[in-house]
Amino acid sequence: MKKILFVCTGNTCRSPMAEALLKEKSDQFDVQSAGIFAFSDGEANPLTVKVLEEKGIRCEHQTQPLTDTLVSWADLILTMTEQHKQNVIEKFRSAEGKTFTFKQYVSDNPSDMDISDPFGGALEQYRKTLQDIETCVNRLLEKIEDKKLEG
Repeated sequence: MKKILFVCTGNTCRSPMAEALLKEKSDQFDVQSAGIFAFSDGEANPLTVKVLEEKGIRCEHQTQPLTDTLVSWADLILTMTEQHKQNVIEKFRSAEGKTFTFKQYVSDNPSDMDISDPFGGALEQYRKTLQDIETCVNRLLEKIEDKKLEG
């Protein structure tokens, strides 16, 4: 089973959204999320929980910082921004070659590599970010399905 790790800043908004959506849409992956500057055992942002609940997805999330153990565990690391990607590769040399921005990994030619951070924004901003992440999750599943069909 492929192990996918989603990474953002604090592990309270974007990466928990991506983790929850992928777990909801597919059981063919082992999925976790972490934050570059996250604390251990915090909770997802209340607006993150709300927008996921609006989609019928329950979010019982505990924040965790990115560690050597998680980087070693992951087969694929998908970050929310180009800066996250650079931070991961700089801090964890073993992450090179398996770390991509989420948009970079799922799009042939993304015009923007970043998924915007809704932190501190209104509920509508969280909905927009969730929609952006859901588009990437759907493309990820299509890409993996296409690879299965090819070989």
